[in-house]
Amino acid sequence: MIRTAVALRHVHFEDLGLFAAPLAEAGYCVSYRDVVHDDRGWETARDADLLVVLGGPIGVSDAATYPVISTELTLLKRRLAAGRPTLGICLGAQLIAAALGARVAPMAAKEIGFAPLEFTPAGRAGPLHHLIGVPVLHWHGDAFDIPQGADHLAATATCATQAFALGRHVLGLQFHAEFDPACGIEPWLVGHAAELKAAGVDPRIMRSQAAESGQRLREAGRLMLGAWLERLTSATPGPLAG
Repeated sequence: MIRTAVALRHVHFEDLGLFAAPLAEAGYCVSYRDVVHDDRGWETARDADLLVVLGGPIGVSDAATYPVISTELTLLKRRLAAGRPTLGICLGAQLIAAALGARVAPMAAKEIGFAPLEFTPAGRAGPLHHLIGVPVLHWHGDAFDIPQGADHLAATATCATQAFALGRHVLGLQFHAEFDPACGIEPWLVGHAAELKAAGVDPRIMRSQAAESGQRLREAGRLMLGAWLERLTSATPGPLAG
């Protein structure tokens, strides 16, 4: 059976990366919705069998400056209330958390670079266990609280709330397990050059870390998402109102 998956993209180089292959293998027909280009296509995202909200350089608190944040929050509230499968990555996870009523706020310092995760018992028992011991890409200055009723899955020393799951149908990842080292980190380094300079992060170190992650990260990210997609088969989403 062919299912639809829509990815909300905020900047072009933060795409599905490693996650594209397991989505296709699970039978999803994937399309992108570039949210900054126009105001069309929200119905497609609203009605998709799976919605993936990708990362980006703006934040939940920027709704007054970037109205698309409010549009995404409205969309997410409707999907989440209906139990529709939804995956959020970095900004996407923060938007899901906010739509569920959780606090999203700036951290004391930005977390940028590659580092492994620490897992809660719930994290070790679920799809994220494929990432145990694998350095993943972190790139954020805000963090979410764990939404009420959700399971806390992972943490780092810098950010205690790295992932959460709500039932089998909602997954929020603060980190970038979708990042594909084979595609290179150069677009990220150039696209976020001002942020890296302001944070005092050396792009040469990031480049070296990405190269070192290599095949381990590629395999782990694909396996993790594939395992989560398998769980969706037992989810029973409700209808969307309106």
